[in-house]
Amino acid sequence: MTGLDYPLYPIFAFLGFVVALIPLPWHLQAWNSGTCYYMIWAALSCLNQFINSVVWHNNAINWAPIWCDISIRIMLGASVGIPAASLCINRRLYNIAKTHAVALTDEGKRRAVLIDTLICVLLPMTVVALQYVVQGHRFDIYEDIGCYPFIYNTLPAFFLSDSWPIIIGLVSSVYCGLSLKAFYLRRAQFTHFLKSNKSLSASRYFRLMALAMTDIVCTIPLASFIIWINSAATPVEPWISWENVHYDFSRVMQYPSVLWTTNYLLVVAIQLTRWIVVVCAFIFFAFFGFAAEARKNYSIAFWWVARVFGIYRPKPQQHIHLTRLNCAPRGPAIHPSAGLLPVYVVKDLKQTSSSPLYWEHSQSKKNAIV
Repeated sequence: MTGLDYPLYPIFAFLGFVVALIPLPWHLQAWNSGTCYYMIWAALSCLNQFINSVVWHNNAINWAPIWCDISIRIMLGASVGIPAASLCINRRLYNIAKTHAVALTDEGKRRAVLIDTLICVLLPMTVVALQYVVQGHRFDIYEDIGCYPFIYNTLPAFFLSDSWPIIIGLVSSVYCGLSLKAFYLRRAQFTHFLKSNKSLSASRYFRLMALAMTDIVCTIPLASFIIWINSAATPVEPWISWENVHYDFSRVMQYPSVLWTTNYLLVVAIQLTRWIVVVCAFIFFAFFGFAAEARKNYSIAFWWVARVFGIYRPKPQQHIHLTRLNCAPRGPAIHPSAGLLPVYVVKDLKQTSSSPLYWEHSQSKKNAIV
C-alpha cells in the first residue's frame, strides 16, 4: 500500500485546490456566500492534503509541528464546514423557492452573508474547539499521509465530533425537501422571480439544487460509515476523567506505512477521509466549471493573459449582404438624373412648400417628366 497513490493523490489534490477556486470570482459578485464558503473549505482542504502528502512522502518525521497543529484543525473544521456550506445553499434555495427572497437590497445581502458566515465559519470553529475535550494527544503522523488528528474513541466523542456532519446533513435534507415542495406549489411565481433576478438564473438555481442534493446523499451515509469504521478499527473506551484522556497530551505518535497499513479498516478510514475532499472539489467544478458564465469568464481571462504577450482578440467581421444593395431605399429619395452618382436617402424631414429641399425635389420631378 505504501506509495501506491503517489504521485496520483498529490496531483489530484492540487488540481482540486485549483478547480474549486476557479468559479469563486463570479459567485462573489452574485453574493452567493454559501457557495463561496463551500469552495473555500474544499480548496483549503485539498491544499492541506496536498502539502501533507508531499512533505511526508516515504517518511513519518515530525518536520513541522506547528504546521501539523494547523493542519489537523483544517481537517476537523472542513468535516463540518463543507456540510455547513451545503446547508447554507439549501437554505438559500428554500428562500428562493418560497419567492421571499434572495437578498436584493444591500442590507438584506449583508444579513444573508452574516448568517452564512455564522453557520460556515463560527460553527466549524466551535466544533474544533469542542473536539479538544476528546483529543487524546497532540497529533499523529502517518507515513505517506502526513498529519492526522487523534480523537479518543469514547462516547462523548460521538456527540462532540462524529455526529455533526449527520446532524447538519439531516437539517439540509429538511430544507431540500421544503424547497422541492415550494417549487412544485409555486412554479409560476418561481419562474417570474428568476426572470426578474439578475444574480441568479434558472440554470444556476438547478445546478445549486443538484449540488446540494448530491452533498446530502453523500454526507449522511459517509458520516455514518466513518462512525462505524472508527468503532470497528479501535475499541470504544470508557470515559474515565479529563486527566486520563489528556495524559501526556504533548506527545506525537509516528507510524511508518508498514505498520499502519496492516489495519485494513484504518486504511479505509484514512484514505476515504483524504479522498472525499478532492471528490467534493471536482463535483463542484463539474456543476459550475462548464456553465455559460464560466465559459464567458474563461474567455475573458484567456484574452487578458494573451494581451500580455501581444495577442489581441480578433474583431468580429461585418458581412455585407449584396442582395440588400439592390433593394429599394426606404423613405423618400432624391434621384439625380445622372445614374452614376450615389443615392441619398432623406430621413425625418418635413416637406413643406416653403422648404428649399421641397422646391428642388419638385424641380427634379418636373425635369424627369420632361
